[in-house]
Amino acid sequence: MTTEATEHRYLQVARTLRKEIVDGIYPVGSQLPTEHELCERFAVSRYTVREALRRLREDNLVSSRPRTGTQVIPRTSSSSYAQDVMSIDDLLAFAAGAQFDIESNAMITIDAETAERTGLDIGEQWLAVSGYRRATDGNPICRTEYYINRAFAAVGRLLQRHSGPIFPLIEDLFGISIVDVHQEIAAVLVPDDLAAALRITAGAPALQMQRTYTTSDGEIAQVTVNTHPAAQYRHSMTMRRVTR
Repeated sequence: MTTEATEHRYLQVARTLRKEIVDGIYPVGSQLPTEHELCERFAVSRYTVREALRRLREDNLVSSRPRTGTQVIPRTSSSSYAQDVMSIDDLLAFAAGAQFDIESNAMITIDAETAERTGLDIGEQWLAVSGYRRATDGNPICRTEYYINRAFAAVGRLLQRHSGPIFPLIEDLFGISIVDVHQEIAAVLVPDDLAAALRITAGAPALQMQRTYTTSDGEIAQVTVNTHPAAQYRHSMTMRRVTR
């Protein structure tokens, strides 16, 4: 078996066990089968099983101790740097009581224009959720677009009653962890249709923030694109010199 095939296999084992944990086959407090039993079940090496269990530990689904086996544990909020930063950034849109008004929620095939803005591949199918964040007075704050991996598209059914970030829903519903969030901010000019919805002049400057959320399996779970009128958005950062 090649190295690439081995890596693919442990991801398959991890996904199967992750789904069984989320579905309650292995409830919180229960023990997973031993490494030997898992090797026999999946017909894989002990290395492959150990790598799969490592993935589950990274997703905060299990804990492993010598001579006591692997136990399913309650999911807790991640304390990783990426999780904290993105939670704070995402919540900025809701700090003033912003409400997400959904205009569309449907599976789409990525076209050339969407691929350029999101980095997704042309021809792939993703759940596209789009609308506007609005302040308490009803004025639009920004245009928000979510592109959700079709493997997690079931989360779309929960969004009409949800106004916060989507990625925690994906984590809870599917037992995964977002371990990396890549963010890019670009200056753009607002087209006529979007300008009217944002109540600004067509061709006015705006800042477009794109975030790509990646799981511990290296899979893109979600891409978010927020378009903010330039006058309504400010990004601040503090840098500190490190002395040696």
